[in-house]
Amino acid sequence: MPDEKEFKSLQKEIKILKKKLNRSEANRITLEEMWDRNSRLFETFNQEIEKQRELIQQKSEQLEALATKLAKYLSPQVYNSIFSGEREVKIETYRKTLTIFFSDIVGFTSQSEEMDTNELSLWLNQYLDRMAEIAIRYEGTLDKFIGDAVMVFFGDPTSEGEKKDAFNCVSMAMAMRQEAKNLGIKIRIGINTGECTVGNFGSESRMEYTVIGAPVNLASRLESNSKPGQILISDATYDLIGNFVQCEERELIKVKGIDRDLKTYWVTQDLLAAETQA
Repeated sequence: MPDEKEFKSLQKEIKILKKKLNRSEANRITLEEMWDRNSRLFETFNQEIEKQRELIQQKSEQLEALATKLAKYLSPQVYNSIFSGEREVKIETYRKTLTIFFSDIVGFTSQSEEMDTNELSLWLNQYLDRMAEIAIRYEGTLDKFIGDAVMVFFGDPTSEGEKKDAFNCVSMAMAMRQEAKNLGIKIRIGINTGECTVGNFGSESRMEYTVIGAPVNLASRLESNSKPGQILISDATYDLIGNFVQCEERELIKVKGIDRDLKTYWVTQDLLAAETQA
């Protein structure tokens, strides 16, 4: 016969187990409900994350498109320095030794009178596009186009040293002269080296990255005193590149705004020979 005491003990154990089972069942139901809620919450979070990713992608594409447009208004060096965070977009200037280049098309005024507006625009833009490509290739900072004139400087925002900057500028000038000749265009070029003020000029709402100073004015005067198909450089530039590029001393000249005679040189070497010596 089963022991009555043992029987009651088993009944008590079963009762305890049933209570535990009931609590476990209740906990399971609660956990399932929590799981459902968490699953819905997790799904909502996932959807929000995807929306944010899509929005970031959309804004990134808009920024890239805007940056691509903006890049057309800036020299690559200036554009890269701004978007890399190296340079802040604020009014600031500093002194630096630069080599400055100016060129213009010989007979542009008469040429423009012979062409209609559309034909002139196409012809001039083709020429300027080629000149810009060459300036970028030689890593010059393309400052501006002034009608048919081109202004480029070397030494900021990036520099390879004064001698190399000057050499690159003269090499670029020779390449531009050859490309203009290929287009059936004659240009005259002036180059000078000196300490200039460079940086952002203007106002907080509209500024321009450019270079000013007496060396800039002299480079422009040299261009005016140059001849068709010729590159006229100052003695300051010659001192930096004379050992690498063949030049010919010309007679002393006077230029507007300077009360002394200036020693200048013609660049007589072709581009290929200069690059071979670089």
